[in-house]
Amino acid sequence: MSFAQATTEDEKAFAIAKQNACLGCHAINKKIVGPSFQAIAEKYKGDPKAQAFLKNKIAKGGSGSWGVVPMPANTKLNDEDLSTLASWILRGAPNKN
Repeated sequence: MSFAQATTEDEKAFAIAKQNACLGCHAINKKIVGPSFQAIAEKYKGDPKAQAFLKNKIAKGGSGSWGVVPMPANTKLNDEDLSTLASWILRGAPNKN
């Protein structure tokens, strides 16, 4: 992926996160209600199943990965948006905004 592609992809992912209230509970670099996106990236770094796991977690929600506070399901997101978000989070949620 080129730098320009990554930048466009990052902007799209940030917009999806913002539109779907992800940023109400998650921040890029600090814990709010849920873990930071950077902490998630660190936890799953090198895990070949992380992309599929995160897509499922974002879509279906749940608790237990980071404590008892449940994450709500994001049933409105399509597969492409789920993939975009999961990839972005696993890259540490880079954002120029």
